Amino acid sequence: MVRRLAILVFSLFVASVVLFVLLRLLPGDPANALVSVGADQAQIEAARREVGSDLPLPQQFAHFISSLARFDLGTSFVSRTPVLDDIIARLSVTVPLTLLSFLLAVVIAVPFGILSAVKADRWYGGAISVVSQLGIAIPVFWVGILLVTLFAVNLRLFPSGGFPPRGWGAPFEALRALFLPIITIALVMSASLLRYVRSATQDVLGSDYLRTARALGSGFSEALVRHGIRNGAVPVVSILGIELATTLLGAVVVERVFTLPGLGSMLLLAIEQRDYPNIQGVLFISTLLVLLIGFFADLAQRWIDPRLREKAGSVRR
Repeated sequence: MVRRLAILVFSLFVASVVLFVLLRLLPGDPANALVSVGADQAQIEAARREVGSDLPLPQQFAHFISSLARFDLGTSFVSRTPVLDDIIARLSVTVPLTLLSFLLAVVIAVPFGILSAVKADRWYGGAISVVSQLGIAIPVFWVGILLVTLFAVNLRLFPSGGFPPRGWGAPFEALRALFLPIITIALVMSASLLRYVRSATQDVLGSDYLRTARALGSGFSEALVRHGIRNGAVPVVSILGIELATTLLGAVVVERVFTLPGLGSMLLLAIEQRDYPNIQGVLFISTLLVLLIGFFADLAQRWIDPRLREKAGSVRR
């Protein structure tokens, strides 16, 4: 646990350094977002002092890292509101969208992935694999457009976009607004995840311990549930972590299609407005969430498979 936490903190520090460097490599000065066209030199210098771009890079970096360590993400150049407060408000859309999509994708992918592996010699086993391949090839925004056309424009069952002004204060309206985005992400994500579940199940079906369990008198279903699923879950858990992180980062596309006020929309708007505090705040929080997902996925793997804990113990000894 201590070693993984140390890696997590170091990775976050490296990501912060990369973020600082990349933002400083962008053309233009952050102070330009505060001044109007035709501003004189005195106004430009005052804006540079306000944003700190007049300081040497080492001082800017020290201030940047110390602020991140205090979770002080600064103030937006445009809205003049604290960046962290705006991010927290946006996360109330992005996090439920990501988690609900992820859970639905797991509910779809795990049983159908196991079924397609166990029944690979049947027509429906092959059909599931073909459908999953097609799902991977379809862009997520195209799926969103199709669902909007069918369920919002033609059938008028769900809104085509937006989020209620009261947010989760109106839970039914909020869920209706997220229904089509959740289905969009879950369909595309489950197609990719199904392939990994199918591959892991096929490895389990050809394993010695499953054949031994069958030889000792266990039925196929009993042997698969008691011995196969837990062993097959180890590689799938790491894939689940990657898929969850990908879903979080890919929500920017879906939020754009459905005009949701989430983290992705905030990032795109900040880039258009050259709002540097918002850009670095969103990227830092996104990086932190991705690293935390990987951290917990690694812990889940060790909890599922005792051999990984024994291996770590033997390495320390």
